[in-house]
Amino acid sequence: MALPHNPILRRSSMQEFDAFRNSSQPLSPDFATLPNTALAADVRERLQQFLAPLLILLDRCLDKRLVRTVAATLYAILLLRHRSHGLLLSELGAYLLSPDKAPAGTKRLSNLLRSSKWSSALLEQYLWQQAVHHGQQLEAEGQLPLLLWDESVIEKPESRKRPDLCPVRSSKATRLARSRPGPPQRPTFVNGLQWVSLLLIGQKGAPTVAAMRWFTTRGERQTDARTVQVGLLMQCVRQWKRRVLHVFDRGYAGTPWITACLENQVRFLMRWPKRFKLVDAQEQERAAWQILRGQPTWEERVVFDTVQNRARLLGVLALLVHHPEWEQPLWLVCARPKGGKGNKGQEPWLLLTTEPVFDADAAFALVLAYARRWQVELAFRFGKSELAMESPRVWTWERREKLLLL
Repeated sequence: MALPHNPILRRSSMQEFDAFRNSSQPLSPDFATLPNTALAADVRERLQQFLAPLLILLDRCLDKRLVRTVAATLYAILLLRHRSHGLLLSELGAYLLSPDKAPAGTKRLSNLLRSSKWSSALLEQYLWQQAVHHGQQLEAEGQLPLLLWDESVIEKPESRKRPDLCPVRSSKATRLARSRPGPPQRPTFVNGLQWVSLLLIGQKGAPTVAAMRWFTTRGERQTDARTVQVGLLMQCVRQWKRRVLHVFDRGYAGTPWITACLENQVRFLMRWPKRFKLVDAQEQERAAWQILRGQPTWEERVVFDTVQNRARLLGVLALLVHHPEWEQPLWLVCARPKGGKGNKGQEPWLLLTTEPVFDADAAFALVLAYARRWQVELAFRFGKSELAMESPRVWTWERREKLLLL
């Protein structure tokens, strides 16, 4: 569903925020107790500037006491940062006021989440508008905006009776089972929620969250991943059309998603599994690795690997192909790790894209663009470990979404 034009979703001026701040009590008593150093003062000021547009937006529909609770809650989340208890209302309540007044702080936070004067849709629209503004800045700087797609899950194994939770594959259980001797363990499923995230980013700089959706396959709100993905894709098409490059991992590779992208004329860059078939220049349908077998690389360059924090020697090439069910030309880009310590046995990247690739510069640009997808993995990791997005324990779906979006 398209987002309606909303004039209150503009970026509010700092003068308006200063007027709001001066007319109310300090936003966070606890944050002011940090050591009075230049670093603490700088962090406090930057955080206030970052929250300014959101607080002005909430001030137009909420009581000022609830708006102050929003700001204090965000400060408390940053101060607490506990993986298991970071978003528990009782823990945050102690940070909102003081440990001896934790029940009162918990009551304030509960009043904020159950207030009927605002909804999670307001936060979704705010995040979307922030991403739109970031995209405009990137275009003004001459950068191509990249829209990173990925999926994860929120695991809630302690919640057994919630009707809106569904089975999700537990990555924690997989990690714990690695050290066990014997044959590979079967996947473990626990209660939880499915999670889809979109991040907007440029060739450099920090990402901006464009959208986060949580959904379940059970209960009254049951849906499926394809419905959520297609809904987000249509929203992106209406907003950006062909001004952004969508970056997908291997989980999106396949005929259904290729069809959705090509039907809507979406520019995309997708990691392609080597065994998935494509049609080569001789109109032969073969696996991707067979099409690339024996093809020499165009050029080799040294690229810095930010994940492993070391330089790598890569060779690239690209071939013109098309999907078996579509005649539209696509390009299959291959990035091969060359000789050197740590490169032995590593598989090449196979990237399928709608972007024309006629030389090594264009190929390396797409390889580096796909490498930026690692930022969405870091966002999932930070959200689960630092922001404790798997810890909320609230009764209703709407309150959970409000807390997670905050």
